[in-house]
Amino acid sequence: MKNKELAKLFNRIADALEFKDVNVFRIVAYRRAGRVLDDLVEDIEVLNKQGRLAELPGIGKAIAEKINEYLSTGKMKKYKEVTKGIPNTLLDMLDIQNLGPKTLALAHKKLRVKNLKDLKKVIKNGSLAKLPQMGKKKVENIKKGLDLYERAHERLSIAVAQNVAREIIEYLKKNTKIKDISSAGSLRRWKETIGDIDILTTGKNGAEIIKIFTKFPKTERVLAAGETKSSIIVKGGIQVDLRIVKPKSYGAALQYFTGSKAHNIKLRNIAKSKGLKLSEYGVFSLRDTGVKGKKMVAGKTEKEVYKILGLTYVPPELREDRGEVEVALQNKIPKLIEMKDIKGDLHMHSTYSDSTATIRQLTNFAWRLNYEYILVTDHSESAKYAHGLEPKRLYKQWQEIDKINQQSKKLHVLKGVEVDILKSGKLDYPDKILKRCDFVIAAIHQGFTKNVTERIYAAMDNPYVDIIAHPTGRLISQREGYAINIHKVMEHAAQTGTWLELNAYPDRLDVNDVYLKIAKEMDIKISIGTDAHSIKALLWMKFGVAQARRGWLEAKNVVNTYSLKKLQTIRKINKNRIE
Repeated sequence: MKNKELAKLFNRIADALEFKDVNVFRIVAYRRAGRVLDDLVEDIEVLNKQGRLAELPGIGKAIAEKINEYLSTGKMKKYKEVTKGIPNTLLDMLDIQNLGPKTLALAHKKLRVKNLKDLKKVIKNGSLAKLPQMGKKKVENIKKGLDLYERAHERLSIAVAQNVAREIIEYLKKNTKIKDISSAGSLRRWKETIGDIDILTTGKNGAEIIKIFTKFPKTERVLAAGETKSSIIVKGGIQVDLRIVKPKSYGAALQYFTGSKAHNIKLRNIAKSKGLKLSEYGVFSLRDTGVKGKKMVAGKTEKEVYKILGLTYVPPELREDRGEVEVALQNKIPKLIEMKDIKGDLHMHSTYSDSTATIRQLTNFAWRLNYEYILVTDHSESAKYAHGLEPKRLYKQWQEIDKINQQSKKLHVLKGVEVDILKSGKLDYPDKILKRCDFVIAAIHQGFTKNVTERIYAAMDNPYVDIIAHPTGRLISQREGYAINIHKVMEHAAQTGTWLELNAYPDRLDVNDVYLKIAKEMDIKISIGTDAHSIKALLWMKFGVAQARRGWLEAKNVVNTYSLKKLQTIRKINKNRIE
């Protein structure tokens, strides 16, 4: 699919226009097209062949022609035209948080900044801070963005890594006789970002398995190929390592290579205290067994490894040395939430705002996922970039939802909004509109550095606001988030009974696993929403559930696991009425 390629091109056109200080309305049009294509799950090439580009919000005739031009020729004249005279190294730097096109243009003109090396130099020598309208604080924020940019480009998102690993595992299963196979490392622990992809398997003919592995269709380069180990680089520059072990050692190896390092160190210390040795090959008795060598006492499965050490099984998502070993020794590992517990999705968008999916399409797909309900939460009026709904269109949407609910007996569509928390601290809709919603999500989409904590406080004090969306505002690959005191926000959420969202979009996963665990301890309810802007984006729920598991959450901590009736009963406004 070329969705991401096109999204990047349109965003780069917008960057270049802003760099050259061109008409703002043209910039907004290209930004919107870039966002739509970045969120699009359907293949843009298929939509183009079917003549359906006009169905996409924000894709007018001129943008559609440019999409068709690129898909047909591999080039776009407009891109070449607007980027002329701007080095590619400069455009790439616009991915750095807090470094806008106008600031970069000034640094390029006055200080001859052309690349990352130049940028680091002018930050270090203080010359960037001396430019008009800059200053030390702004430069410090740019430096933070630069650090984040460099870290993000060293690792893969969980979504990309999962897709690559799944493809390779399915390929190996189809073409070999391997019995056991699994991803390992941070990928199996479902961390937000991944370094290299690790895959572990068993098999009798290791050399043959390695040979087939290196022939994976997307392999670009073979780094190593032995009889039990191999490393390849696949399309996108991603390294994948395969290791083959004996069946009797599979469980021990899987435990060892899943990690984390800190978790494994604790297990080895426990093993040592029991007269055992734990390694990737198994668990061995260090005591005299009367036979030559050490006796292997466990290793075929992970469960028997944990059991012989006196621990209950620890799910991979918890293996971060955050108290899970101590809890496992007490046989108190919680029963973590699972995908089968989810009864609905509480954050999604439709074509009424900036999604490619109609409400009926979302309903039909959610029904296939066996959901009991979905909450449609299109953007409020001030979100012009996302075709936010003025009241008239909001009411029209509700009429359509009513019709769908009359026809649907198995799934209920809930009326909601993602209402902007404005810079003033007020909500984008008055209470007379919010009180008519089934559920209300409030979110920051503007003014990321000004009184964010206080504005969220005010939103949580509103009796009709049920959920705070993506509470920290981070985008893992782009920005750290709002200037917010998340601990105070959590305290206020606990006091007001407001739910905090776990946004399942893979580049958000907001709030993170650490804050989720704290929220659980504070008895704050969590709402998982995919923030879907297309039909298949509803499948992102698995990333939300995995993040919830990393945060030690059980089904009872997540409101999506409740029946529709219970969900409505525990809504803040209804709960307060009962009390």
